[in-house]
Amino acid sequence: MAAAKRQVARTTAPQPSLDDQMRQMLSDLRFLENSARILQSRLDIVTAALSETLTAISTLEGTKGKPGETETLIPIGSGSFVKSKLADMEKVIIGVGAGVCIEKPIEDSMKDLRLRSSELEKARANVTQQLNQVIGQTEDYRAHLNDLARKKGGGPVEIV
Repeated sequence: MAAAKRQVARTTAPQPSLDDQMRQMLSDLRFLENSARILQSRLDIVTAALSETLTAISTLEGTKGKPGETETLIPIGSGSFVKSKLADMEKVIIGVGAGVCIEKPIEDSMKDLRLRSSELEKARANVTQQLNQVIGQTEDYRAHLNDLARKKGGGPVEIV
C-alpha cells in the first residue's frame, strides 16, 4: 500500500510548463555554449604551445652538429627570423616551467621537448574530445528546444 501511495505521489507531482522547460533548456544551452568557448580557448592555448615546442625541436635538429660560427636563421615567431652565428651547440638553455630555464646538452633538451610535445598532443586530443562532446550536447539541446517551441505552437527557434 505504501508503494501505491508513492506511485500516486509521483504521478500527481506538477509537471513544469512548456515555458518553464524552455527557460531551463535555454539556461542549460547558454551554459554549454560558455563551456564550449572556454574549451576552445584552452584548445587554442595548447595548440600554440605545441606549435612553439615543435618549432624549438625543428630549430635544434637543424642546428645540431653544426660547427661554431655557422650562420643560421633563428625563428622568433610570426614567421620572422634573426640572422645569427652559432657559438656553442653542445648545450642549450631550455625552459622547464615557471619562468625557470636550465642549460642542458642538446640531446637531452630535444628529448625533453619531444616528451613535452607528446604531452601537449595528448592534452590537445583530450580538449578536442571534450569540445566535441559539448558541441554535440549543444546541438541536442537546440533540437530539443526547437521541438518544445513546435509543441507550444511556434516555429523553429533561432538562438543567438
